[in-house]
Amino acid sequence: MREVDCSLIIKNIKEMCIEANHFLSEDMKNAFNRAHEEEKSPLGRQVLDQLSENLQIAAEDMIPICQDTGMAVVFLRIGQEVHITGGDLEAAVNEGVRQGYSEGYLRKSVVSDPVLRENTRDNTPAVIHYEIVPGDNLEITVAPKGFGSENMSRVFMLKPADGIEGVKDAVLQAVRDAGPNACPPMVVGVGIGGTFEKCALLAKKALTRNLEVKPDIPWVQDLQAELLNRANGLGIGPGGLGGTQTVLAVNIETFPTHIAGLPVAVNICCHVNRHITRTI
Repeated sequence: MREVDCSLIIKNIKEMCIEANHFLSEDMKNAFNRAHEEEKSPLGRQVLDQLSENLQIAAEDMIPICQDTGMAVVFLRIGQEVHITGGDLEAAVNEGVRQGYSEGYLRKSVVSDPVLRENTRDNTPAVIHYEIVPGDNLEITVAPKGFGSENMSRVFMLKPADGIEGVKDAVLQAVRDAGPNACPPMVVGVGIGGTFEKCALLAKKALTRNLEVKPDIPWVQDLQAELLNRANGLGIGPGGLGGTQTVLAVNIETFPTHIAGLPVAVNICCHVNRHITRTI
């Protein structure tokens, strides 16, 4: 049994909230640079030039990449041989978020009640997803999620007869409907299978997967490539002003489902797709 003190969790999550809001991950940098090289529209290239300049200023001057520093989504993969000491795990996660957003001067965007709308003033609580896995490590992924793109996300409860063509139509419809509102070029996370809530979680997790890591399932690889090509053919382009680079990547996660269902979720993210992972 390995002990992990809550103070270490707080420290890491604090740092991760700040880092994710100021620096693009390496896989996102590569995807963004590829889009910059391949964009055919002069106006689209101009938009990408401006976005690139913004990313550089954010990193050099420690200014958030975007004024919407998101609601903190935290994935915890907890080794079953790990014993959390020194406090409550959920409280530690929220304290790390509180410190990160307060000391990092990040915008506080969370309200305590979805109807009464009173700001919590420290961007807590985080949305936390737990997974128990073999081993004695604790893997933390922090993904600050802005709501310009979050609001464009969809769940489709398709019929099995809709098949893979129905899945394609659903994903492309979500991208088409998002248009300029999701700050394209966007990253599209897709969850296929499970239940109503499981496919949405799969889609969220898909956004945190390294864009350069291919799925193990051949048909999923093919579907990702086809959807990327077709989404970029919609002509929405950078900033929604037209062009050939509407989507930087499509990441798909799948799960077994019921004989009577074909749930599909599309979680869309903007061009920065903030996420960071550490193992402690």
